[in-house]
Amino acid sequence: MQQFSNQEIAELKTRIDQIHDLLATRGSDEAAAAGQAVSVAANDAPKAILVHQVAFNIQMRRLRKSHFGSAQLSGPTWDMMLDLMLADSNGRELSASDLAAGAGVALSSGLRMIAALEELGLVRRFIDERDRRRTLVRLTENGAERMASYFEKIGNAWPNSQIAA
Repeated sequence: MQQFSNQEIAELKTRIDQIHDLLATRGSDEAAAAGQAVSVAANDAPKAILVHQVAFNIQMRRLRKSHFGSAQLSGPTWDMMLDLMLADSNGRELSASDLAAGAGVALSSGLRMIAALEELGLVRRFIDERDRRRTLVRLTENGAERMASYFEKIGNAWPNSQIAA
């Protein structure tokens, strides 16, 4: 199986962070976060799209918390779950250090996060047979099913009619 390099994971994380920063610095999300209706002029379509995207992002975060039943699945821990899902779908394996680097945390913090995910039954660790010094991490069957069902719910909730093509 191919593995993601630390550099590939770091580049993906950087791109995701750039998108989050862009969304955080543009437009007004206070009204969307409070669930209030936001009126946007017809000639301000990019702002309308942004407002809908931000509101949808908030909805996704709330859905994730209710779907997994844990506030632990946010920030770097969520990044790890996304990396694991992507690796699983591409037939790759990730080490604990790959996950920590991809999530932008120290290895010691990453190991604590992985342990928390193990306690939730979402991942499991095992020794790499090719390099017994490395610990690999995979989604459990339950973890993969929970991630797939979460993204299915997100796909069903995506406000296609509100986003201009």
